Amino acid sequence: MSRSAIVGFGRYLPTFRVKTEEIATHWGQDGKATARSLGLDAKTVPGRDEDSFTMAFEASRQALDVSGLKSSQISAVFVGSESHPYAVKPTSGMLAAALETDPFCFAADLEFACKAGTAAMQIVGGFIGSGQIEYGLAVGTDTAQARPGDALEYTAAAGAAAVILGTEKSKHALCCIDHTLSFTTDTPDFWRPAAEKYPHHAGRFTGEPAYFHHVRTALTGILETAKISIADIDHVVLHMPNAKFPKTIAKEFGISEEQLHLGFIFPSIGNTYSACSLLGLTGVLEAAKKGERILLVSYGSGSGSDAFLFTMLRDGAPLPPDERTPEELSYSEYLEHSPQVH
Repeated sequence: MSRSAIVGFGRYLPTFRVKTEEIATHWGQDGKATARSLGLDAKTVPGRDEDSFTMAFEASRQALDVSGLKSSQISAVFVGSESHPYAVKPTSGMLAAALETDPFCFAADLEFACKAGTAAMQIVGGFIGSGQIEYGLAVGTDTAQARPGDALEYTAAAGAAAVILGTEKSKHALCCIDHTLSFTTDTPDFWRPAAEKYPHHAGRFTGEPAYFHHVRTALTGILETAKISIADIDHVVLHMPNAKFPKTIAKEFGISEEQLHLGFIFPSIGNTYSACSLLGLTGVLEAAKKGERILLVSYGSGSGSDAFLFTMLRDGAPLPPDERTPEELSYSEYLEHSPQVH
């Protein structure tokens, strides 16, 4: 069975930002101290005409451009998000139609909190590896919701990342998936009932036994499966709900700042939920060199982690520069832009 490989990748981030200091000041807190504590300067905020579908489309178009493929060659579209625009109307179907993929296209929406994007990549990779399709698209996209005044308000952000997968033998292949595995439990650290607008979370419980136990176990499992050590890895991407959690795991496993550097995108954009770890991966894919190894471990509340080991088949290439000018919002403007659940 041929291994699946990433043949194209893309990302999309809204131009709007709200600074951590602005949110903290509104709630009567020390803005500079809060920003320093969170390790976050500003988070992305969707425009009034942006949602998880529009961002997924932009990231997917860029991934197609990078791959050099025609959209009609895409035979699977899986979209991971916890903020799909419709409760009953598939984002994946809308995306397949908008991109004009092969009409005989496997398509489905996924929801597993912040790891739905990596789950999409596993599913598409399975279709590729089984020989059912030649190319498929996996997307992580979110406009994350947070109750005003809640701790999540500081970090819940918006963005999308897309990867197109083919086989390692494809002339377009950039990096192959050597191994992937998942670790899953019923650990209710974060939830939102269907009729409610904002999610709930279990405070400190979201660290241990939620994030740390799952990321630690998945990371250990993938290293044991591949029979390698962390020193054999060139680049590491961990899910980034904040700046502290991935750095705690990094310290525990002896992961260096250099290994984390390219994929550590949280400080400038916040936690983009289903897009988060895939966005970190796009940063690595731009700069990694042929032969280098990449470790990615996502995390989704509820709870589970997906782990991947990749090997670069050729040098990466930077994505086209985003020539739009970022626009900083006041707190009142930010509230007007805040995503709603439909």
